[in-house]
Amino acid sequence: MPQSTASSRARFDSEAAAQAAAVRARRHERMRAGLARRHLDDRLFRWAGFAAVGFSALILVLLLASMSLNGLAGFERYEIRLDLPVKGELLVDPSRLAQPQPLDALEVGGLPALIDAAAERQLGDGGSALIADTGWRDAGAELVAHPDLLAARSIPLTVPASDELANAARGSGAPELQARARKLMASGVLVHSFDWGFLARSDATSPQMVGIWGALKGSIMTMLVTLALAFPVGVLAALYLEEYAPRNRWTDLIEISINNLAAVPSIIFGLLGLAVFLVIFPNDRSAPLVGGMTLALMTMPVIVISGRNAIKAVPPSLRDAALAVGASPLQVVFHHVLPMALPGILTGTIIGMARALGETAPLLMIGMRAFVASPPATLTSPATVLPVQIFLWSDEIDRGFIERTSAAIIVLLVFLLVMNGLAIYLRNRFEKRW
Repeated sequence: MPQSTASSRARFDSEAAAQAAAVRARRHERMRAGLARRHLDDRLFRWAGFAAVGFSALILVLLLASMSLNGLAGFERYEIRLDLPVKGELLVDPSRLAQPQPLDALEVGGLPALIDAAAERQLGDGGSALIADTGWRDAGAELVAHPDLLAARSIPLTVPASDELANAARGSGAPELQARARKLMASGVLVHSFDWGFLARSDATSPQMVGIWGALKGSIMTMLVTLALAFPVGVLAALYLEEYAPRNRWTDLIEISINNLAAVPSIIFGLLGLAVFLVIFPNDRSAPLVGGMTLALMTMPVIVISGRNAIKAVPPSLRDAALAVGASPLQVVFHHVLPMALPGILTGTIIGMARALGETAPLLMIGMRAFVASPPATLTSPATVLPVQIFLWSDEIDRGFIERTSAAIIVLLVFLLVMNGLAIYLRNRFEKRW
């Protein structure tokens, strides 16, 4: 009997051990399966993130490639080479070119008619129609820059081709004109060269004569007004709300209002500028001053929100240490808190200014869509900006304006990169200093 009991107990112990081993094995398998699943989830998440970054980079590359392919042609134009007889033909005193308005003197002296006659003689019948209407001004600018050319018997000049001839060279228009354009290009009379004047001229009715400098200068002046108004007011508002304002119902209402203003559509700010600023400054419609004030209203909430977050991130120990050594509350804010928070504030400013740079709707509301043939001289001069100029050119049906639009987009992107790069440099330099 004791022997059978011992054998039963041994059998029971072995079965219990086997069951315990089976439980441990199943638990181990579940742990291995769970660990494998977690590793798989980690790999999937990592690949999903990599795919998202790759897709974003691909979209960026496609955008830049598309803009470059279309925009590089916008930096070029078709020009006609002519031998212009000058000596004895152009009735202009060389000393007159050093005086104000020299192009007027060249026009009175017969430069347009002289160029038309040279075109008829060298290009055949209808040759003067192959030259842009205001193309003589480019030749006049060359003579003003080099007045000694007036003493030569004849000088080689390049003048812009007409829009019709340029379109024919691109493969559109009348078949006869396309054949003539091909013949002129084969003989070297019609050339396709880089147009440096595109970066120095202003808007025009001809794609051969347009330039981007007027809109670029208008954008620079508008952004300066926006920065001068939005940055100090936004930073001071953030400092007050975070460091001095009491925590009560009114402060909560102000915070909610600022957060809502940051999400308001930009055209609402344009309506506000139309209803307020143009009433105060009725004679400054489409001026950089009014445009900058309108964009400052739109940019200020972004700067306030980012400024408050940056100030909140400053360690309280820094404030306590400054107060402990005898600094006043004003010195604590401007000597310690603000310098530490400035990198974050600059980041918010970059975001706000980049958004303002690309805005069109609020500026259209205050009239900055006018045809401006000369760059603005002051903050109250009529002006346009790059986004509006791009919008206006994109509405033209001429193929030349399509290329110019892409070129203007490239200029806008470069301007944005330069502005952001300068802000990032200042932010990084400040971080190293503090």
